[in-house]
Amino acid sequence: MYKKTTSLMIGALAAASLSTSALAQTTITVSTWAGPNHGINTIVWPTWKAWIEEATEGRVTLDVVHDMGPPASQMEMVADGIADATWVFHGYNTGRFELTKLPEFPTFEEFSSEDASAAYWRTHQEYLAEAGEHRGVDVVAAGVHGPGWIFSREQYETLDDLRGERIRVGGGVMGDLSTALELTGVALPPTGVYEAGSQGVIDGAMLVPEGLRSFRVAEVFPHTLRVDGGFYRGSFTIVVNPMIWDRVSAEDRAAIEAVSGERLSRLFGYMFDTVDVRGVAFAEEQGHTFTDLGGEDLETLSGISDSLVEAWAETVTESRGVDARAAMAYFHEQLDAAAEEEGVAALVPATIVAAE
Repeated sequence: MYKKTTSLMIGALAAASLSTSALAQTTITVSTWAGPNHGINTIVWPTWKAWIEEATEGRVTLDVVHDMGPPASQMEMVADGIADATWVFHGYNTGRFELTKLPEFPTFEEFSSEDASAAYWRTHQEYLAEAGEHRGVDVVAAGVHGPGWIFSREQYETLDDLRGERIRVGGGVMGDLSTALELTGVALPPTGVYEAGSQGVIDGAMLVPEGLRSFRVAEVFPHTLRVDGGFYRGSFTIVVNPMIWDRVSAEDRAAIEAVSGERLSRLFGYMFDTVDVRGVAFAEEQGHTFTDLGGEDLETLSGISDSLVEAWAETVTESRGVDARAAMAYFHEQLDAAAEEEGVAALVPATIVAAE
């Protein structure tokens, strides 16, 4: 009888311990706004989740929820506690973010999104964070997407071909550039490009190569106009509500931060490098035409870019109190440094790589 009672007590205590352990697990709710097949959902969130679970020994995990709100609302959703974390494209928040245009200007040089994201994270920490453009949330990663190109129904070969054309834009430097090129900019999220293109609402779209596949752009726009390094790049951050730190121990917060920051920033860039290659391959399979801008048009675009950078630097130095020119120089120094360092590919779980 004693042994039976003891066994029952041990079993009850074990069950109670397991129940308490399960209840003690903290779940960070992540809002995501791209389609389920986008790299943010197939590479970034699953990998960050695996890193966090390993770092915290399973005490903290992620729950990724789709369609909690439109892209432009993500920052406020996290600040208000509707979601715990999300990814923010700064161009959708006109007027709030200006310093974040720093990595978006044309460079006319090829570089990886992973290296750019690492450099951008370092620049954010060194120069940009102090301006408080992300007040209300904590920035845990910064990212830069791939080269922005122009996809179109008709083949464009020169800047003159673009004048007056109805081209999808998404804000940030992309919007400034479209004005300078005398396009008719149409503000749309990337998720709306396929419908608008198929219905003839727009003639083309400024977007990244991955969109050829993930947003089905190649199906409605069979031509691409390219520039080395892109007409523009896109600035992102991954942000969390500061209240989540009250739900985890100091040890687990340190563990989460150790697998965020530059490491998560590199992962974000690695994702874009990976999906951009797939986007181009997908378009090539459909007979897509790629045209490279050249000659005097490149000189014209370079002059436009220099003017945009100068105007931006003057504005943000005065309005944000940040030495924009020093920050820009630092970013390019770190871009070169990041290219010489080991990437993040080896840290992506094999199961996620295999699934892709």
